[in-house]
Amino acid sequence: MIDASRCTGCGWCVAACPLNLLSLEPQGWKKHAVIDDEATCTGCKKCEKRCLFKALRVTTAH
Repeated sequence: MIDASRCTGCGWCVAACPLNLLSLEPQGWKKHAVIDDEATCTGCKKCEKRCLFKALRVTTAH
């Protein structure tokens, strides 16, 4: 889950995802992270650990 109100669009989570499941999408004049294929997420939590703003919470684990 991504809390868009906390996301600054820095892109650190996008770079941390080993499966490249995250991307930055424009929302008005700002960007925020989105997960492109949540079903493919393995639950490694690398994106969550990398987020400085606690905007991500991984809830899926296979």
